[in-house]
Amino acid sequence: MSVEKKILVAAGSDAAFEAPALGEPYLLTPGPLTTSYAVKQAMLRDWGSWDADFRAMTADMRRRLLALTGDRIGAYDCVPLQGSGSYCVEAMLGSFVPKDGKVLVLANGAYGLRAAQTMQYLGRAYTLIDKGDYLPPRGDEVGAELDADPAITHVIAIHCETSSGILNPVKEIADVVLAKGRKLLVDSMSAFGAVDLDVNDIPYEAMVSSANKCIEGVPGFGFVIAKKTALEAAKGRSHSLSLDVHAQWATMEKTGQWRFTPPTHVVAAFIEALKTHEAEGGVPARGGRYARNRDVMVAGMRELGFETLLADSWLSPIIVTFFCPADGKFVFSRFYDLMKDKGFIIYPGKLTVVESFRVGCIGRMDEHVMRRVVEAARQSLDEMGVADASPPQAALDERAKLAG
Repeated sequence: MSVEKKILVAAGSDAAFEAPALGEPYLLTPGPLTTSYAVKQAMLRDWGSWDADFRAMTADMRRRLLALTGDRIGAYDCVPLQGSGSYCVEAMLGSFVPKDGKVLVLANGAYGLRAAQTMQYLGRAYTLIDKGDYLPPRGDEVGAELDADPAITHVIAIHCETSSGILNPVKEIADVVLAKGRKLLVDSMSAFGAVDLDVNDIPYEAMVSSANKCIEGVPGFGFVIAKKTALEAAKGRSHSLSLDVHAQWATMEKTGQWRFTPPTHVVAAFIEALKTHEAEGGVPARGGRYARNRDVMVAGMRELGFETLLADSWLSPIIVTFFCPADGKFVFSRFYDLMKDKGFIIYPGKLTVVESFRVGCIGRMDEHVMRRVVEAARQSLDEMGVADASPPQAALDERAKLAG
């Protein structure tokens, strides 16, 4: 059996995915993440960035990404951009928001606040709804702000805020933005490909995501999916030569080429990842596997005494935040090292009020791996002498605010 056949296991199968071929730890993070051996193999060949074969690869990649949007009338197009996800967010804001426009930024964590910071750097008007570490922005709040400020032209929402692991109510927000005659921008960096973002249900003006998230590629570029009318209107708006989405789109439409040196190996890997994504069953199957990963891992961690920041209704299938135990013997840096020794790299927390850590559910792994994660956590607690993983009362008080 080939390596790819061993790795590509149908959703719900009793067989586990093959472990990383080089013996590296699983990345339980929201990207970069654990990739398949086939994705890694795709990077072994060199490609000419101007060659017809690579231009065909770029066109194929754009078509495959558009197929995930639900666009059946050709209203949207896909524009890949070199750089990390934050490059793409800045490109989206700088290209689609007119210089005399104004953005309502919805923040409930680091990435919403980063969008606000980006607007500051752009020198363009914005207003902010900041819900703190983890409370979700709601449609009625957005509607009230839009009614109060007719100067607002765009709203930017974070699809999955990985600071807390919350899956924000993007459809609820989209419905309000549409009803108020404004335009929605979506940062779906860590959700696109696993969480539904069908343009027929969530009519956004533009969204951004990245190669190294739920499609399970490697870092090196992101992409903007936007209405063609928005792309046409974006001409001349950008503050940046490199981050001009219209210019990148116009060049690709005319020549099939990227304007500047593309990450050729990363594109080749991403196309392999897209093929695997399709073979697995697309967005529903990928999201279903991640949800099973989450459910198995969360249930096991709760049995150990850990508590999640969020109630089940708000837990995303991307990453989960856990409170650190109150036991004084628990030191996160030590816990991190012990988990890494057992083959799992977890993520520090980003909450400002209480200590926490995060465990990602995405990447080339299934519920069998997540059971091993729980066992590794149990062994690590034993090695630290932590008998009770229950959080401090302050953490539970914070969680009670969400329930309220």
